[in-house]
Amino acid sequence: MVRFVRWTALGAAAALLVAGCSGGSDGGEDGKGASADAQSSTDSSGATATTGALPASLTGQKLDWSRCKGTADSAAPGSDWQCATLKVPLDWSKPDGNTIDLALVRTKSSAGGSKRAGSLLFNFGGPGGSGVSTLPAYGSTFSSLRKSYDLVSWDPRGVGASEGVRCRTDKEIQAAEPLDSTPDTPTEEQAYLQDATDFGKGCEKAAGELMAHVSTTDTARDMDLMRQVLGDPKMHYFGISYGTELGGVYAHLFPKNVGRLILDAVVDPSADSVGHAQNQARGFQRALDDYLKSTGEDPEAGSKKIAALLDGLDSKPLSTSDGRKLTQTLAVTGIVLPLYSKASWPSLTSALESAQDGDGSELLALADGYNERDTSGHYGTTTHSQRVISCLDDKQRPTAEATKKLLPEFEQISPVFGDFLGWDTAGWCHDWPVAGQYDTPEVSAAGAAPILLVGNTGDPATPYEGARKMADELGKGVGVLLTWKGEGHGAYGSGSSCVDSAVDDYLLKGTVPKDGTVCS
Repeated sequence: MVRFVRWTALGAAAALLVAGCSGGSDGGEDGKGASADAQSSTDSSGATATTGALPASLTGQKLDWSRCKGTADSAAPGSDWQCATLKVPLDWSKPDGNTIDLALVRTKSSAGGSKRAGSLLFNFGGPGGSGVSTLPAYGSTFSSLRKSYDLVSWDPRGVGASEGVRCRTDKEIQAAEPLDSTPDTPTEEQAYLQDATDFGKGCEKAAGELMAHVSTTDTARDMDLMRQVLGDPKMHYFGISYGTELGGVYAHLFPKNVGRLILDAVVDPSADSVGHAQNQARGFQRALDDYLKSTGEDPEAGSKKIAALLDGLDSKPLSTSDGRKLTQTLAVTGIVLPLYSKASWPSLTSALESAQDGDGSELLALADGYNERDTSGHYGTTTHSQRVISCLDDKQRPTAEATKKLLPEFEQISPVFGDFLGWDTAGWCHDWPVAGQYDTPEVSAAGAAPILLVGNTGDPATPYEGARKMADELGKGVGVLLTWKGEGHGAYGSGSSCVDSAVDDYLLKGTVPKDGTVCS
């Protein structure tokens, strides 16, 4: 199943950023920095949701930081990465009940005493992205920020080392590759929807009771407990892509706890699941048009040529060097990945040229990168976690009949990606075992400190227009928009000294740029 909505290909995204400032203890290691704050907040419907003072068994946890095992050991030379486990309630309505473990990673600030500003939390998107593996991989990007902050990330509930969910085996995933995700006949449509049902059942079997407790709201509450245990009076946070939605939900629930929040590659909080799919069809088509212009090709003509290639693959997949077939769905996925970063555009040129010559190997390799498939045939589980989380969030369940009525609109938006994203709205949460929670997330945050949003005009996955909508919904005086006229998914660390300087000044000096500032 191809899912682009809210998903950031972490390996391709160069957009990263930070947040933080106010005094704090040394990460709450002795448990004294944590207060038994009441989780009094506003839920996604606007109603007050108070769980009362949290038990000391949660807020008084002593994190046992120790050297990480695995990838973090060798990442970011010069940084000592440590890992720990935080206990959080399985069900936030029952904070005294059963708990689950969240995996955390950090590198400590190089500053000491009063120069240390506290902890800076990162979420790299998805939903479903692993912070434990991603933050160390990008640690060098944030090395200057260690002068003030402990850099901290985590695997959210249902992700990776935090009760991660695997809904299918590798063999089952590969067996589903020939499935037509833009069905043309009743038989193909039935197979497509049955596959969605089977996937949901696999998730339910794997996740058990966790299936109903992995929402964005649940994770936002986990973040506030994390803040307390780390010993930080305020939440300092950097969110990318879906991480911006998580940041907005956190700000809504806990506006008084907001410190310095950076939201880069901003999700449109006003869009429902169909709206997200349409936004993303526009975003990827816009990025593809910009790519085609860079090669000297007319965007309309180039898109027609690519659409024709995809149409041909629907009935006759291409052979590849590893013996597998490049299907229409895998080809679309392979085209999507290099659009996340302008630096990857040459790989798209090469892959498309090879496919036009009858060899699907390069596009398949790009699709495998997106799908986290290694050369041994093992697949990652990011998309499994993503689906479990997003289908618990999203209340909308478009039927196949409703989707078919919308397909002309999707095709008008994008001749290349429209069909896939249109059908995705019907298949993604079809026959899902757990009901969704809301049509759109509530992110209003009256009374919160200024939150800096960074929007990129060429962003394919989270189109620029969403950044202004997020700023408006956060509220007057809260959402501050910084615009970059650039390409790729995210802005910070992508080559704009204007963006990087504005963000660093906000984080390190507390200087809030004027709303509407543009970096070209």
